[in-house]
Amino acid sequence: MQEQYQWGNTGQLSQQVALQQNRVLRNTYLMLALTMVPTVIGALVGVQLQFSFFAGSPLISFLLFLGIAFGFFWGIEKTKNSAMGVVLLLAFTLFMGLMLSRILQVALGFSNGASLIAMAAGGTGAIFFTLAGIATVTKKDFSGIGKFLFVGVVVLLLAALANVFFQIPALALTISAVAVLLFSAYILYDISRIVNGGEDNYISATLAVYLDIYNVFVSLLNLLMAFSGERD
Repeated sequence: MQEQYQWGNTGQLSQQVALQQNRVLRNTYLMLALTMVPTVIGALVGVQLQFSFFAGSPLISFLLFLGIAFGFFWGIEKTKNSAMGVVLLLAFTLFMGLMLSRILQVALGFSNGASLIAMAAGGTGAIFFTLAGIATVTKKDFSGIGKFLFVGVVVLLLAALANVFFQIPALALTISAVAVLLFSAYILYDISRIVNGGEDNYISATLAVYLDIYNVFVSLLNLLMAFSGERD
C-alpha cells in the first residue's frame, strides 16, 4: 500500500513538472511572437529615418552596441520575475529592430533586396521550426553542447571585432556562415533546455531564443546579399 502511495506521488510530481515545462514553452512562444512587433516597428522606423549607429566609427559602434545590449541583458535577468522584465525585453527588441534597420537598408539597395529579405526570413523560419520541432518531439537533452556553443560565440565575437579593423570580405562571409550554424545549434540547445526543465523562466527563455533567431536571420541575409545580390 505504501509502495503504491509512493508511486502515486511520483507520478503526480512528474505530471506537475511536465505541465510546468509545457507552460514555460507555451509562454515562451507567445512572448517570442510578441517581441516581433517592436522588432518590426524598430526596423521600419530605422529604414525610414535611415538610422545609422556611429557609422563613422565602426569600433565605437560595435563596443557601444555591446554595452547597451549587455545592459539590457543584466536588467532583464534582474527583473525576469516581474512585469518590468517584459517591458525591458520589449524595449530591447525595439532597440534590436533599430539596429537591424542598417542591414535592411543595405539589402534594399539591391534590385532584388526585398526578395533577399524574404528569403532570409523564410530560411530563418524553416530552421527555427525544424530544430524546435526536433527538440520538442525527441525531448533529447542537448545541454552537453552548451560549453562548446559558448566558446564558439566568444570566438565569433573576437573574429567580428578583428574584422572591424581588417575589413576582410572573406572573413566576414566566414563569420556569417559560422554564425548560421552556431545559432541554429543554439536554437536546438535553448528549446531543449525548456523542454527538459533546464530553463523555468519564460522571459529568460524568450530572450535566448530571440537572439538565436535574430542572429540566424542577419547572418543568412549577409550570405544572400554576398552571393545573390543584384545591383541595378
